Amino acid sequence: MYSAVERLLKYVKCDTKSDENTRVTPSTNGQLVLGKELKKELEELGLESVSMDENGYIMATLPKNIDKEVKTIGFVSHMDTSPDMTATNVNPQIVKNYDGKDIVLNEKENIVLSPKDFPEITNYIGKDLITTDGTTLLGADDKAGVSEIMAAVEYLVKHPEIPHGTIKIGFTPDEEIGEGADHFDVKKFGADFAYTVDGGPIGELEYENFNAASAKIFIKGRNVHPGTAKDKMINSMHIAVELIDMLPCNERPEYTEGYEGFNHLISINGEVEGTKIYFIIRDFNREKFESRKKLMLSTVEFLDGKYGEGTVTVELKDQYYNMKEKIEPVKYIVDIAYKAMEEVGITPIVSPIRGGTDGARLSFMGLPTPNLFTGGHNYHGKYEFIPTFAMDKAVDVILKIIELHSK
Repeated sequence: MYSAVERLLKYVKCDTKSDENTRVTPSTNGQLVLGKELKKELEELGLESVSMDENGYIMATLPKNIDKEVKTIGFVSHMDTSPDMTATNVNPQIVKNYDGKDIVLNEKENIVLSPKDFPEITNYIGKDLITTDGTTLLGADDKAGVSEIMAAVEYLVKHPEIPHGTIKIGFTPDEEIGEGADHFDVKKFGADFAYTVDGGPIGELEYENFNAASAKIFIKGRNVHPGTAKDKMINSMHIAVELIDMLPCNERPEYTEGYEGFNHLISINGEVEGTKIYFIIRDFNREKFESRKKLMLSTVEFLDGKYGEGTVTVELKDQYYNMKEKIEPVKYIVDIAYKAMEEVGITPIVSPIRGGTDGARLSFMGLPTPNLFTGGHNYHGKYEFIPTFAMDKAVDVILKIIELHSK
């Protein structure tokens, strides 16, 4: 029905994996490659004010075709894919008329997408699915969102009889490393509000997300020959383990759900002389969020005092906040999205995002931005898949939101 599926199959071929270690924006050159292609396609569709700035941010305008004044709506997705898994040589596979059985993604490596492990896949029996080949992620997070926005724009361009207000399009780099809104020019974008198309399964509608912080902890040790180490050696790795054990073990991601927050150990890298630990801290409730940060700081302070000043240090940084407080005053934008889903035959699933999107940052920058589904599952890994009909439904929702706002 739309071009969203074809676009996704093309866009995933471009490796846009982001990298937090490069310290430039965009963090990888592949994002510029895809950005240039998107800019070209938007220009070919006839949109106005199409631009890609030096940081790789794409913006474009579809002018209104009605006389009355209506709010200017934006739609935003990110071009990068997660650093969690390779995005080089993505080879998407299409499973026609899924039969409810195991899907062999890679026979050679015996990688199987099975209903036993992912029972939600049986919701799509009889539907066509796009999967990986078992060696990479797919990249539907968020190239599916990019594809769905592009397909909706193309549809409006080809059907000028459909009334609409001014529509703003934005594609960002580096969302997966928490930097997607760092250089987003809200004033230039010029929307009254926006929607990110960056959610998961069909029906998701989200306007709450975690408050988020990162904690990078550095531990200094002292290495001495183990044969003469008594009362001399300070093993930084043991201190790291001690720190980890001092945090509540039942407040890790694997033990939490719903509105429960967590402290998540991302990485640990060390030897006797020095160890680095990386945590992320998450909670929906702002007070609990602040308490989690205080616990991390007090734990570091205690161990630093125990082993000597300067032994244990931390860099604690807020990343984003719960957009709910910024969206509630204009909650009608959520209500319209809810109604749009109902009108195209989708049951809305309003739930908190156990994560974050560009929309969280943008909402605090003055652009209220709830989040819409793309249709994808199992993001950031080789078991990622997306039903093709869900992508078409995402386009339906975008078009219906535009229609409802034009009224």
